[in-house]
Amino acid sequence: MKQTILVTGGTGFIGSHTTVELQQAGYDVVIVDNLSNSKIEVVDGIEAITGIRPAFEQVDCCDIKALEAVFAKYPGIKGIIHFAASKAVGESVEKPLLYYRNNINSLINLLELMPKYDVKGIIFSSSCTVYGQPTPENLPVTENAPIQKALSPYGNTKQINEEIIQDYVHSGAKIKSIILRYFNPIGAHPSALIGELPLGVPMNLIPFVTQTAIGIRGKLKIFGNDYNTPDGTCIRDYIYVVDLAKAHVAAMTRVLEKDTDPVEVFNIGTGRGLSTLEVVEGFEKATGVKLNWEYAPRREGDIEKVWGNVDKANKVLGWKADTPIEDVLASAWKWQKRLRDEGVM
Repeated sequence: MKQTILVTGGTGFIGSHTTVELQQAGYDVVIVDNLSNSKIEVVDGIEAITGIRPAFEQVDCCDIKALEAVFAKYPGIKGIIHFAASKAVGESVEKPLLYYRNNINSLINLLELMPKYDVKGIIFSSSCTVYGQPTPENLPVTENAPIQKALSPYGNTKQINEEIIQDYVHSGAKIKSIILRYFNPIGAHPSALIGELPLGVPMNLIPFVTQTAIGIRGKLKIFGNDYNTPDGTCIRDYIYVVDLAKAHVAAMTRVLEKDTDPVEVFNIGTGRGLSTLEVVEGFEKATGVKLNWEYAPRREGDIEKVWGNVDKANKVLGWKADTPIEDVLASAWKWQKRLRDEGVM
């Protein structure tokens, strides 16, 4: 019998790609999403790719009564992948209470319901932001690197949620968890049927790049060119969203089928850092499109440079991010052109 997985935030960027990979791996999926930062049409895209329409419930994870009704309606849920969260660093600096309320309460509600409904494991969507700005000797950053004081409320919610999971399991709760600390997800499904669709002005680099390339945005701003990096721009570990989605499937299979420690932590990235300028130039090379861009002052909350050591995930999960960056950037451009052709943006 197929096992059922609940994917919170499943119509979002990473959630939708993970739903596709879960279905293709043989799992049944129930999506819960409040559609605050995504669109219901994403479910059509998932169905078009896999031939299977996932169950969908429009529910806010902060509403525990509505959330419990989902578990009652789908009694076979064995695992949860928890994406539902507010996720923009800059916005979190401006609206900290929104981030603390949304990101922390949603996780607490899920954890509280898991033992009651015999849910075995939860994959938590964490972030490399928990490492803050690693010291030079801790780059590339490993899972054992010290957790630094968060530079934004968003990053702090990830740290707090990791601690909540650890404390809850330590208290004797009969659940297991894998915490995935991932780096910067980019790109779109090769079919261009799903991809990153930010509402309003994009907070992430790649959608801003593609929207500038297609003429929606007048000019791309690169925030800061005076960082202590080879070209002065920030360095990140950019991971293809499909590769990232496959890591969640590997983690879920491990939680449900292997005898493991109750809480495990994995970095999920490529293991190499690219500067903002390298990404912009890489996009131009991959697509043949010249971008209109300029440097702008540094942005509060941004980390100077971080990329991951992903040896643990490669060995223990049997997973690797190996899609060439040119293909990843080309997939984002293909997705943006489809949005234009369909009159979405």
